[in-house]
Amino acid sequence: PEDYIERATLKNAKRYTTKRLKEFEEKIVNAEDKINDLEYEMFNTIREKVEKETKNILETARNIAIVDVLACFAEIAEQYNYCKPIINHENKIIIKDGRHPVIEQISLDEQFIPNDCYLDNENDQLLIITGPNMAGKSTYLRQVALICIIAQMGCFVPAKSATIGIIDQIFTRIGASDDLARKLSTFMIEMTETAKILNYATPKSLVIIDELGRGTSTSDGQSIAMATLEKLHESKIKTLFSTHYHQLTEIDLPGVKNYHLDIIENDDGSINFVRTLNPGSTDKSYGIHVAKLAGIPDDVIIRAFEILEQIEEKDPFRSTVRENGESASSSKYYDKIIDEKKVELDKINRELKSIKESLSECIGDLSRNQKDLERVQNEIKGLEAKRVKISETKTPKKKKYVQTSLFEPLSSKENLKDLLHIIKEIDINSDTPEKIKEDLKELTRKIEKLS
Repeated sequence: PEDYIERATLKNAKRYTTKRLKEFEEKIVNAEDKINDLEYEMFNTIREKVEKETKNILETARNIAIVDVLACFAEIAEQYNYCKPIINHENKIIIKDGRHPVIEQISLDEQFIPNDCYLDNENDQLLIITGPNMAGKSTYLRQVALICIIAQMGCFVPAKSATIGIIDQIFTRIGASDDLARKLSTFMIEMTETAKILNYATPKSLVIIDELGRGTSTSDGQSIAMATLEKLHESKIKTLFSTHYHQLTEIDLPGVKNYHLDIIENDDGSINFVRTLNPGSTDKSYGIHVAKLAGIPDDVIIRAFEILEQIEEKDPFRSTVRENGESASSSKYYDKIIDEKKVELDKINRELKSIKESLSECIGDLSRNQKDLERVQNEIKGLEAKRVKISETKTPKKKKYVQTSLFEPLSSKENLKDLLHIIKEIDINSDTPEKIKEDLKELTRKIEKLS
């Protein structure tokens, strides 16, 4: 057909196209560019509109977030039977039938057992909580802290009732983990967190400590746990202190109360966890029973019971706790710490002296530089004054003209007119050569007179 346009020639065939197909091809090729252009144009349009309403959008988003949080609070409170807490300025925490907000939803096959909590800065300041492994000590500690946080967020709390005095900070020492990146061992992290508690907690704070001292030897751990407990008692800080050092329950300090989580020990040696918090202490952790539940061989369990009996018969730490450590007080440890502090103080003094010397040198350099700066500024001011004075007294010079022709310039307009008149009277066509010579001689004389 005539409208076919040859496009390519192959070995055994030819390819053709038409004007119509060419137009479609161009549309397809340009379609993607047009799509990108339209998309970018729409993006710019939307961006400009959003930019004009940025303030309103941010304010709306903030209000929506507040409504979302409050709606979540309301839904959770209604769905899980939370109560409205009473917040006041008293240094008391009173919780009736408190529950852990997460674990009670996870353990759907087992009913969560609620427990009470009463803390103040006088009679119930420090609660020592003992009980076997897996009895729920850590859960109880966490639920009290969470209820206090949730209450101060403005949300209902998982309890039957709650009266909570405003808390400025909550400190926790829970769990065991190391930090290889920072080269910190489990025990170092444990001690670092404990140091922050002892240095920064106030009577308005709540402290949660779970099994302090388990990251080191038994004797060191027991000593640190007891010393920390005494310091917290002295500072009047509300504290929940769980431990497997049952000797600590015999400490005799006002405001320190003992609580334990009950279990039921069966005739066959197995145990059932009741998870109810009751006053008083327990003298067993039932760790060997838990090891048996985990599948430790019977001969290992039997040997563990034998060793435990021997250890408990020889327990000097129990008598130390009963005496509150007073009989073991010795000045040699004070002397040791004082000597260490003196060495540290000497080191600081040497560093301070070095810094003072460096500072004196810097002050001297600064003074010299300041004087040099003032000298240079004065020199600049003097030079500027001289420049102004010279510019004021300097008279402008007359412009000199340089003669660029063979003849000197004419001195007056009259002489110039005479010369022009003589030149005009010279008629080269009609005058004789003698006449022209005379006129030129006259012109020469006139020019000589002008010079």
